[in-house]
Amino acid sequence: MINDKRFIKFLFVGALNALFGFSMYSLLLFMGFHYTLAVLYGTILGILFNFKTTGHLVFGNKSNRLIFSFIAVYAVVYALNILGLRVFEHFNINLYLAGFVLLLPMALVSFCLMKKFVFGGKNVSEKEN
Repeated sequence: MINDKRFIKFLFVGALNALFGFSMYSLLLFMGFHYTLAVLYGTILGILFNFKTTGHLVFGNKSNRLIFSFIAVYAVVYALNILGLRVFEHFNINLYLAGFVLLLPMALVSFCLMKKFVFGGKNVSEKEN
């Protein structure tokens, strides 16, 4: 799986997505939004941006029909990440370190779920936009 070219692209696109999300959050804060709204709107914009970049750049899929599956995978990965952090917290392991340790496993889980349940590992006709 790590040798899969799409996984390497997934990691690079993930970095691009993180930069976009942080930029949106920062821009909204600069524009005077309360941090809670900046996070909310930044997250929504980030998910939409991630959906398009991950679908198109990683899996060669531009179908907008997959957005709900994409969001569902985000929810599953979020829950697994929280569960992992709770395990580390139970053993009194620093949560910054725990978050860092979980980065690669969460990226692998996210990639596998996206590949299997969202984008099907196949290119979808661009007619499905």
